[in-house]
Amino acid sequence: MIELTHLPVRHGKVPLRLARGHFATNHSHINYYIDLTFQKARLSEAKDSAYELVSNMGNNVPVDTILCLDGTTVLGTCVADELTKAGYRTVNAHKTIYIAEPEYNSNSQIIFRDNIQPMIRGKHILVLMASVTTGYTAKKAIEAIGYYGGQVTSICGIYRAVDEVGGYPVHSIYSVADLPDYESYDYRDCPYCKAGRRIDALVNSFGYSAL
Repeated sequence: MIELTHLPVRHGKVPLRLARGHFATNHSHINYYIDLTFQKARLSEAKDSAYELVSNMGNNVPVDTILCLDGTTVLGTCVADELTKAGYRTVNAHKTIYIAEPEYNSNSQIIFRDNIQPMIRGKHILVLMASVTTGYTAKKAIEAIGYYGGQVTSICGIYRAVDEVGGYPVHSIYSVADLPDYESYDYRDCPYCKAGRRIDALVNSFGYSAL
């Protein structure tokens, strides 16, 4: 187990749990593990997170479909509810918001089955992630949405380390400004590895596995 601490709450009622150390993701090595489990799976925190995210988006972002990456379906449902309450304009025939999850093929590319494609084709898509750090995963989603005829209108995450991905602004509750010593390295250039420091845990969108 790694020891999690709380960053002082600075945005509404949404806490940020994190641990400092040497962590490896699929794409990089990072010096903080940010645990977003409760924001994704606990209804009260998902509702608070959705309220903060929608408050940061502005009123001019049309949303027909929320594509939920990183296991953010509960959060995505709460975001849809907030967008509906706020009177955001949707352009689909039913005047509602679709919630979709990606499927991945053997090459780790996002695909949409025939029954899901009508939720993407011709729709304004909000890409929802737990965190946007390198932008690698968000780029894959942008490419897939474009391939299936959708239009990305926004990228959102609870935490972000980048301001934009593929020309699209990233909206978040917390950012690198709240964690100014956050670092992300290519594994070949990781100073912790070069110094011989062991990896504390492997991390991905599901959580962490301590080593």
